[in-house]
Amino acid sequence: MASINIAAKYKISLKEPGIAGVLRMAEERFTFTPHDPRSDSKLDVPFRSVKAHKFSKDGSKQALLNIQLHEGGAYIFDFESFSERNVCRDFVGRVLAKLQSVAPAKVDKAVPNKTAPSVSGEQLSAMEMERRMKLLREDSELQKLHKQFVMTGILTESEFWATRKNLLDDAVHNLTKQRTGFKSSMLADIRPSIDGRSNKVHFNLTAEIIDQIFAEKPAVHRAFLEFVPNKMSAKDFWKKYCEADLLHKTKNVVAAAAEAAEDEELAMFLKRDDILANEVRQKIKRVDPTLDMEADQADDYLHLPGHGILHGGRKDTSDAENELSRRTLSQDLNRHAAVVLEGRTLDVESGDIMAVAEAHVMSKKGSSIETSDKSENQERQEKACRMTELEDLQGPRRLPYASLCIKDPRDYFDSQQANALNSLGDNGVGFTSIDNSLSLEESYTYLIKQISEAKVKGHIDIVEPDVALKVLDGLNNHLSSTKHHIVKNPLVSVLDRLPVAIKDELMDHWTLIQELLRHFWSSYPITTGYLYNKVLRIKEAMAQIYHKLQEIKESVHSDCRHLVFLLVQPMLQALDAAFAQYEADDQKRSAKGAKPNGFFKQG
Repeated sequence: MASINIAAKYKISLKEPGIAGVLRMAEERFTFTPHDPRSDSKLDVPFRSVKAHKFSKDGSKQALLNIQLHEGGAYIFDFESFSERNVCRDFVGRVLAKLQSVAPAKVDKAVPNKTAPSVSGEQLSAMEMERRMKLLREDSELQKLHKQFVMTGILTESEFWATRKNLLDDAVHNLTKQRTGFKSSMLADIRPSIDGRSNKVHFNLTAEIIDQIFAEKPAVHRAFLEFVPNKMSAKDFWKKYCEADLLHKTKNVVAAAAEAAEDEELAMFLKRDDILANEVRQKIKRVDPTLDMEADQADDYLHLPGHGILHGGRKDTSDAENELSRRTLSQDLNRHAAVVLEGRTLDVESGDIMAVAEAHVMSKKGSSIETSDKSENQERQEKACRMTELEDLQGPRRLPYASLCIKDPRDYFDSQQANALNSLGDNGVGFTSIDNSLSLEESYTYLIKQISEAKVKGHIDIVEPDVALKVLDGLNNHLSSTKHHIVKNPLVSVLDRLPVAIKDELMDHWTLIQELLRHFWSSYPITTGYLYNKVLRIKEAMAQIYHKLQEIKESVHSDCRHLVFLLVQPMLQALDAAFAQYEADDQKRSAKGAKPNGFFKQG
């Protein structure tokens, strides 16, 4: 029994709008996966726990399916159309009838809030399933093929969509939109508003500004996840951050140190960003050591001990004993430029600050900062050794060679041509002279011989007159009828001259044949039992269409029989070629006495 995947809404009660998702039904269980991955309304229910099912009448307001359980309770699903609801209703009915026919087994309990593996053998995300459903809704022909092949069990979901990866890729390309990057304005340009009456400073921190703060200052992002909401609220956290930002802008190190000594929570914003310092150390390790680092007068390593710009024979570095940050405007500019060039890794659409912080964590999981492993270090050391080799201490690197003695090329080619002509003459192969000149007596004898042969044979008709007349009459009748139709409407094709019913039926059969042949020929060579059973299913479906085409040829009116023959004949030839391939491969396999791996006989 084939599995089905249909879009539906899961409802806890009839009055609720429902949760959109995908309902998957297999022979043993049915599952429901919401489109929203954060939703808890995931279902995994075995059919053995189902007692009965109810459904709304066709033509009512909603296409509902109510699946009731043995232990009480029910699952209500709302479908987009009654046809899709009826497919699930009939599927549930067949499964329940099959379970009732066998011996009663122990009833399993439903397992909600648990993601079940895909019944079709492939793990599909909610976004992937949504793309497939959207393609089926937008393309009626594709939806018809899906119902014809997948619902009837001729093809599985994965087989059907395997030949349409280009459509899925196009859908992904159309859905993906360009992310808006960070603004060029720096965080330093965000000016607070000062209330003169109450002497209060107000900062307006939007979700976009907070996203930029998390990107440019990883230590603030780490502190937010650590303190909010366990130790303080988000409002108090950003209040401390703004106070530290004001102290940093005043550039009063003494006042900042005094405030940090009294308030530990404020001090964490005034300390040096150890995450950025670690990133800079990793950058230094990846730098080619053969470069002159002191020649770079615009480095971004001033906040690291032992790095800085030379001023009068000494370096202006931060005091190692003072842990407060003393970054300059140039360093802030460089950090902001690096974040802008890196681009935004997520879209900030909601005002949920915690969601923005968690999204930054997920985006950083895929790319680790410490990318320099032992192999990279070894490669970097080898490169440094190659670049720092002293040429005067190295041995000569000259490849061995054989001296080339160039002679007169004319002697070589002349000798080769003479050898070739001699070999042709010795073997009796080559050009031979033919003497076409004949004497007078030889010409006369040849002419008399030709006249004698003509007298013996006589004048025999090449084609019999009766047969020729019959063929010409048939051609004239066909040409006259064709000319009549063409003159009547020269732009009308062969299909347009057929009745609408026959035309639609032939077009549907041709579409089905194309799909079946595509899967048939892609299954060869048959190397597994899976491919063997797939070819068997496709062959049976093609045989049914073959008989239907034969019936159309025989039942059509005599006026359209020739036109139908012109359209049906290529279809039959394509199917005959597929049947011939199957018979030849089957005979070859029977002669060897071997069956594909994993072969099993279908009942």
